[in-house]
Amino acid sequence: MSESTTAPARLLLASASWGRKKVLSDAGLAFETQVSNVDEDAVLAQAEAEHGPQTPAQTALLLAKSKALAVAASDHPAGTLVLGCDSVFELDGVAYGKPHTPEVARERWRQLSGATGVLHSGHWLVDTADPASARGRVSSTVVRFHKVSDAEIEAYVASGEPLPCAGAFTIDGLAAAFIESIEGNFQNVVGLDVSVLRSLLAQAGVQIIDLWK
Repeated sequence: MSESTTAPARLLLASASWGRKKVLSDAGLAFETQVSNVDEDAVLAQAEAEHGPQTPAQTALLLAKSKALAVAASDHPAGTLVLGCDSVFELDGVAYGKPHTPEVARERWRQLSGATGVLHSGHWLVDTADPASARGRVSSTVVRFHKVSDAEIEAYVASGEPLPCAGAFTIDGLAAAFIESIEGNFQNVVGLDVSVLRSLLAQAGVQIIDLWK
């Protein structure tokens, strides 16, 4: 009797985000990473030129898709499933990404204090054996913030934590003390909703238990 030649599934995360890697590791999944180096501004500019302004949720999904497709275009072994993710924080209908600088983070937190926003994380999964069957989904979580003092804002910005984070905060770090409550998936606020990943994998014919370490 001949042995099956089907290669085992291999998950490749198209992101350098430590938060997303931690979510996958905590979920017991085996995975590798490859950064996409996508020019996000160029992708968004093209989308807006062709389709008009993008909503925050559309922006998150578009960037996740672009990152997944960019990584999937390079050579990979059979059975590779490339997962692209991107997070966008929406406040009063405006999309906010990473602040990058202390000045922007400080101003962002003056807006967040006592406010309620929505964290959108786009997920896009590409099977390199059949790129045309790629699929995606957005997971959105409502985040409510406590009133935060100027001293707390200065200390948080000085920590450096908010600079590389969508919306200028993390829920699993120092900013956890400033978050009153959430409505939706906790992991999604970190950057990756494992329940969404499970659904996308199932559509690709892969059970998430096949990726357990």
